[in-house]
Amino acid sequence: MTPEARIVELEAENATLRERVEALAAQVQELQARLAKDSHNSSKPPSSDGLRRKPKSLRKPSGKKAGGQLGHRGETLHVVATPDVVVEHRPVVCAVCQTALGEAPVVGRERRQVREVPPVRLLVTEHHALRLRCPHCQAVTAGAFPVEAPSRAQYGPRLRALAVYLVEAQFVPFGRAQQLLEDLLGLRLARGTLVGWVQQAARTLEPVEAALKAALQRAPVLHNDETGVRRGGKLAWAHVACTDRLTHYALHAQRGVGATEAIGILPAFHGVSVHDGFASYRTYTRCRHALCNVHHLRELTFLEEEYQQAWAKELKELLREMRAAADQARGQGGFQLPATRRAPLRSRYQDLLALGLAANPPPQTPRRPGQRGRLAQSPARNLLERLLLDQEQVLAFLDDLAIPFDNNQAERDLRGLKVHQKVSNCFRSDAGAAAFARIRGYLATMRKQGQALLAALETVFAGRPLYPAFV
Repeated sequence: MTPEARIVELEAENATLRERVEALAAQVQELQARLAKDSHNSSKPPSSDGLRRKPKSLRKPSGKKAGGQLGHRGETLHVVATPDVVVEHRPVVCAVCQTALGEAPVVGRERRQVREVPPVRLLVTEHHALRLRCPHCQAVTAGAFPVEAPSRAQYGPRLRALAVYLVEAQFVPFGRAQQLLEDLLGLRLARGTLVGWVQQAARTLEPVEAALKAALQRAPVLHNDETGVRRGGKLAWAHVACTDRLTHYALHAQRGVGATEAIGILPAFHGVSVHDGFASYRTYTRCRHALCNVHHLRELTFLEEEYQQAWAKELKELLREMRAAADQARGQGGFQLPATRRAPLRSRYQDLLALGLAANPPPQTPRRPGQRGRLAQSPARNLLERLLLDQEQVLAFLDDLAIPFDNNQAERDLRGLKVHQKVSNCFRSDAGAAAFARIRGYLATMRKQGQALLAALETVFAGRPLYPAFV
């Protein structure tokens, strides 16, 4: 081989090795980026953080001291004016001369009160339907039993409400709920009885759920989100549609359009849908869309910390400034941020995106023969293009102060389902999952509206469920 040919061969080999090193370096960077992600710089839940480190919060320090603040009312135990029971403690003899004080007059008293749970026991009420003979025609007429006594012996609506409250509101597993009721009331219930009460509540709440869905379809602003759960040993998805006063849950085998069509809220919705940018939500064009900016803050934090992107830090500060301006205008009774305030903020937003795009050019790798689809881009480039193309949805909260900055309402409503998943791990059946979603949505709505959950469940088992306010 001639020296010239050897040089050409070495140059080709060097180019191949350089390309391979660049590919491996990109792969290492991607893997390191995956390891660096946790709940503070991505959409990963806090439960996935583990014990390695405590993630940094996106919130800025308030500068206030820990504990109650000046003007905080606080809570304390007060003496009531009319106690249920009064117990007098009379001294028997004089503490000085030991004279008996049996008939001595009372010249003063000091009072102290103790609050205690009364002895808990089942109260059995027996109903007698009396038969009376008419003195005029001699016909016999029987009295009517109340609705809660349809048979010879049964459990009352308050007890059923308590059992369902434990299982569906407090996530107590069926076995532990049985044990709790036995320890508390001396009541031995079969698991099938508890399951039957849950299903009875779900059937009774079916018209309430229909009215709830109709009210959510008419809401001006609707929060949407979803999370994975286990149902019958398979992956399923819990979907939430909610406002600050209403909550609806549904469990479905699919995550995307098939689920939202089956649920039926989004297809008929015409307001503003707030979500995290999941593609299925974008397919509904009858409504406007607003994106959750807390997701953007997390992604910008990731780019700032892992890729040292200076523009990402500045854009985070700008988004926070926008949120503070919107909150201030909302507190002053405004409906949108004044144009004189919006225009400079939008201009700075576009300038920062331009800086980011310049620092993160599109991939220059030539397309391989037969390669299809988009070329892989860096996380920074993907985020920048989304913030640019969807800026009307990103900044919708500036144009309409009824639109929130984030989708935290939906994430808060989903948090209870994740707690249930930690406790019980899964839903064993489709019927149990559907009942849980319906009852849980009802209870979440009632809690938002300040209703007592046990009292609300008692109306369900009385056959006359309390409806939430849909205004």
